[in-house]
Amino acid sequence: MLEQIQAQLDALSKSERKVAEQILAAPQQAMHSSIATLGFPDFKLQLAQSLVKSPNWVSRDVEENDSVESYSHKIFDSALAGLSRVRQQLDSQVIRQAVQALSKAHKIAFFGLGASAVVAHDATNKFLRFNLPVIWSEDIVIQRMSCINSGPNDVFVLISHTGRTKNMVELARLARVNASTVLAITSPGSPLAAEATLALTLDVPEDTDIYLPMVSRLAQLTVIDVLATGFTLERGAAFRENLKRVKEALKDSRLEKQAQENN
Repeated sequence: MLEQIQAQLDALSKSERKVAEQILAAPQQAMHSSIATLGFPDFKLQLAQSLVKSPNWVSRDVEENDSVESYSHKIFDSALAGLSRVRQQLDSQVIRQAVQALSKAHKIAFFGLGASAVVAHDATNKFLRFNLPVIWSEDIVIQRMSCINSGPNDVFVLISHTGRTKNMVELARLARVNASTVLAITSPGSPLAAEATLALTLDVPEDTDIYLPMVSRLAQLTVIDVLATGFTLERGAAFRENLKRVKEALKDSRLEKQAQENN
């Protein structure tokens, strides 16, 4: 409910906006305000139910005159609200289909451009632990060649917050010509979602006027974790034992933790 109020602020009258901003600033206090103060008993009941169901997080824009405390809290609140929103929206059936496609793939490629390239790189690092070829590149020429030379057993994970980047949409088309599976992690209703075989759509609003997009990247990274976990479970116990051996082999690359002295 708090997210819905925030999204409709600009459409409210001056008096309505004043009440809405008071609720957003202190929802717990608003829940206990008098009917004369808020005006709607049914609204108070729905607000109370909303606060019981979910933590008090709401995405709020950063303003130029915000204090360090204010913009810090806003960024954390926006991140938490965005992740909570994505969790409620994710389609379990699409996740299941995506995990199955990844588990059966002979080759997986993770492609993104700009900020999404960082997410694609992180996904590659996770899937490199698994026993199958994984490709990553932020070079559009290499991305195109990979899609042109793809086959029916390949899966291309294309990551784009807007889903309107022309190059990413073109990659989806090139890969699908060769009957490859295209899994898009993108916004709902976007051109990339329309071109993909499967689309995990994340409706994450970004405040890009003051600071760079970040909530969408957090949501994308979390979805990658979901896919990697599903992949591990789908492959079975024997595969998980192999992962344990990989982890053991990497132990020598780390220094041992120092025992803390008791004061």
